[in-house]
Amino acid sequence: MTSFDHRREPPASSRDSEGPLPVAIGLTAAIVAAQEDEPLILTVAATGEDARAALPSGPFDPVRHRTFEIGLRAWVAEQTGMSLGYVEQLYTFGDRGRHARAGDRDPHVVSVGYLALTRIAEEQAEEIRGFRSWYEFFPWEDWRGGRPEAMEATILPGLSAWVEEAPDALSSSGLRRRDRVNLLFRPQGRGLDEENALERYELLYEAGLVEEAWRDGREAALKRGAKPPPLGAPMQHDHRRILATAMGRLRAKMKYRPVIFELMPPAFTLTELQRTVEAIAGRHLHKQNFRRLVETSAAVEPTGEVSLKTGGRPAALFHFRRNVLQERPAPGLRVGIRG
Repeated sequence: MTSFDHRREPPASSRDSEGPLPVAIGLTAAIVAAQEDEPLILTVAATGEDARAALPSGPFDPVRHRTFEIGLRAWVAEQTGMSLGYVEQLYTFGDRGRHARAGDRDPHVVSVGYLALTRIAEEQAEEIRGFRSWYEFFPWEDWRGGRPEAMEATILPGLSAWVEEAPDALSSSGLRRRDRVNLLFRPQGRGLDEENALERYELLYEAGLVEEAWRDGREAALKRGAKPPPLGAPMQHDHRRILATAMGRLRAKMKYRPVIFELMPPAFTLTELQRTVEAIAGRHLHKQNFRRLVETSAAVEPTGEVSLKTGGRPAALFHFRRNVLQERPAPGLRVGIRG
């Protein structure tokens, strides 16, 4: 399986003229699964000189595919043999600097990003390759073991220095640098708003604290004179930005739509459900409160069977009640995750 090559050679006519750049449409998929209490993202093998991971991507073929989603499902099935469940369009990413070097004449790639959910069956666990924890790319988003080490070691000192360079500089949102840092990273608080994964990554990028900013020639990164220390694994092109968008969307959506069950097996224990929700959210939940919320949501019902894999007392098995989609306008798990 290979990644769509955003840098393929353009026609000679476009290289030799100063006319409009050719435009290519690519489809990029953040394909999420969950296994053993980890949120997993499907990556493709690096090709050429760029050893960074990439999300599965491919060109949109308007002759073969009537819609973007049909095209996405088709080439994912061809490349991976996987059948996608829930698919949602995220955003259209078209920033020039994140696909090509300044001044080149390669085609300008407009990437349509997608969030896709799938299940890894037990019999597939040893055969599936390429799935990696999304916290390899965003270690500051995982608070299940407490405040991440990267917060004190790298992020807050780096952001503090960036703020002091221009404390009153305003962003497009009208917020000062200090206000943005306080809002998104809560230096004096206990935790983060888990839905703002993209906004946090964008702030780190703007401050020059992630490798992609150095690669793309961001001023804040170049001022440092060298590549920043590792802050999560970098990705090719703008794929870490697309993944951050998918993380925030899934974290928000599972509160009002039952998308979390797209990641669950047909039958599961409530403990397994809680651990999957915690894995996606990046923080622990109170067990009794979570079970109360699940019960009041009417989203699951017992199968009448039990699981013997718990190592202790047999645990009741549940399955998702699809009828809840017709019964309630927002049948998600309204968990109070923020810390």
